[in-house]
Amino acid sequence: MASTQVNPTRMELTRQKKKLVTATKGHKLLKDKRDELMRQFLDLVRENMALRQKVEAGIKAANKNFVIAKAGMSEETLHTALMAPKQEVYLETDKKNVMSVDIPVFEYKTRTADENDIYSYGFAYTSGDLDDAVKSLADILPDMLKLAETEKACQLMAAEIEKTRRRVNALEHVIIPQAQEHIKYITMKLDENERSTQIRLMKVKDMMLEQTHHYKEKQAGYAVEIEQD
Repeated sequence: MASTQVNPTRMELTRQKKKLVTATKGHKLLKDKRDELMRQFLDLVRENMALRQKVEAGIKAANKNFVIAKAGMSEETLHTALMAPKQEVYLETDKKNVMSVDIPVFEYKTRTADENDIYSYGFAYTSGDLDDAVKSLADILPDMLKLAETEKACQLMAAEIEKTRRRVNALEHVIIPQAQEHIKYITMKLDENERSTQIRLMKVKDMMLEQTHHYKEKQAGYAVEIEQD
């Protein structure tokens, strides 16, 4: 109860009012942050869905070409052709801050810019389907990296949304009502103490007036006795 948690003093009342103002402002800011996070999260989810469909379609096409290439080539020739990769990919990671969430950013670069460097075999003993399969995988690489970046961003933003939601609920259902209850309790106690003080002062005033009246009556009685004598 409020009576057992706070002292009914004016200093405590001021502190609780400041706490309520701060909690109210923080509640509004966190609600705005949560809404903006939700908006950006939904945009990322839609982007992630489109990228996943594109990547899955690309991988499906590459696998289809690999199956066709394997059907037209011996397994040993296929393994030999893909044994030693020719191109190299260098991945660089960075991060950007979105609504206090550090989202990863992936960038890559290849050893050379020549598109033919993706083929690590000669074209004399391999089929065109194998070329198509390798080219499909090379083309889908940027989208795969972007998909990984977007999925990780969705995970981080979902965690931040949940954390912000808990804070908003704590402010809305615990801290703000508690501060309001404390302010109400302290105000009632201070008003009660003020009324009690006023009543005591009025009683003291009445007693003093009564004593003054009795004193005047006694003085008047003494004066009458002196005159009679």
